[in-house]
Amino acid sequence: MDMVSQLVSQRPNFFANRAADQEKAIAITDFIYMSPGLSNAYMVLTSAGRVVINTGMGFESPVHKKVFDAVCPGPTPYILLTQGHVDHVGGVGLFREPQTKLVAQRNLGICQEDDRRIKAVRQAQSSIWFKSALTRAAQGETEARPEFVQDVPVADIVFDDHHRLEVGETSFELYSTPGGETIDSCVVWLPRHRILFSGNVFGPLFPHFPNFNTIRGDKYRWAEPYLASLQRVRALAPEMLITGHFAPIVGANLIKACLDRLEAAVDFVHRETLNGMNSGKDIWTLMREVRLPPELHVGEGYGKVSWAVRTFWEEYMGWFKAEDTSELYPTQPRDVYPDLVELAGVDAVVERGRRKLTEGNPEAALLLAEAALAADRDHRESLKLARDTHQVLLDRSGAVNFWETGWLRHRIDRLDAALKVARGGTG
Repeated sequence: MDMVSQLVSQRPNFFANRAADQEKAIAITDFIYMSPGLSNAYMVLTSAGRVVINTGMGFESPVHKKVFDAVCPGPTPYILLTQGHVDHVGGVGLFREPQTKLVAQRNLGICQEDDRRIKAVRQAQSSIWFKSALTRAAQGETEARPEFVQDVPVADIVFDDHHRLEVGETSFELYSTPGGETIDSCVVWLPRHRILFSGNVFGPLFPHFPNFNTIRGDKYRWAEPYLASLQRVRALAPEMLITGHFAPIVGANLIKACLDRLEAAVDFVHRETLNGMNSGKDIWTLMREVRLPPELHVGEGYGKVSWAVRTFWEEYMGWFKAEDTSELYPTQPRDVYPDLVELAGVDAVVERGRRKLTEGNPEAALLLAEAALAADRDHRESLKLARDTHQVLLDRSGAVNFWETGWLRHRIDRLDAALKVARGGTG
């Protein structure tokens, strides 16, 4: 097994992510400390005080601050943000002191405004994947508390491409790296130590295929800015990569090999998608056919190749697939499912779905189950078909991808609950 594949197999998956509850900060070096959480917070010690890099969710920040204060209570001349997502910025208000300057890439405000515009739907949808972590905190399993104010900070210092700070004897360089998780993404580089805080520019799992779209809801991210940011990071030649989640990655050769592999993998999928489009293949065919060759293996625990294919297709072509005129209008196939099921009979539809499932085609079985449930959402056999199909899809996936697994488990729970009250009885 090559070193990149070995790292993929050894690093935790995103299901290992937990809200902050530690008793002590973890020393990465003699001057850098980590406080793990839903997103890690970091503290860099200098002769002029401490520099905090990311602050976690608002409800986690008391834990981060307590463990950092036990090592160095301040002063805190700077807080640096690697991106504007809530799990990185929520605790800024707790860490801010009268003299503290918050530094972020200029697009921080744009990201926050995007979040505000879709706040209701974003919170509702995100809870499918993150409710358990918030529940643990609410029940007192951690010192973190969800009622703590979630900050929406305004930066004191913003930059476009590059910003340099000298804090005591330590140099900090911030580089804009859009294209990954956010348009305000940046990395923090300690040139004298060859240490890079990468945040989530490569996603929260490294080295995994990036999430060019996320099913929890967000704007699309594009391949070319991602590749440009990756190349920028690689040119720095870091010897330690401190990521947004989990433990640092050490070794210049290993880090370079990972970055090389990620670049080649994304470039391959991007090119294969465009080539397929130009040869007349539809989006669904390409989602099935485009696969990474073994030599370009990276993890798919957060992003998936098939989802990236769809994103790339729509990046260039938009939402209209040029397959059916009905795409142009709001009435969609599910709106006439009840008519089709009525013609065929719901039992016949379920029977055909069972056959598809037995034949090893759970995607087709799922469509038939959805059609049957559109006609009668309380039909017991339809619910059982849908439940069994989701379980087959989960088993087939290996529960590797965080988003896919979370959604399938969510739907199984919903279907189990519906079965308990459907037409009399359990089972």
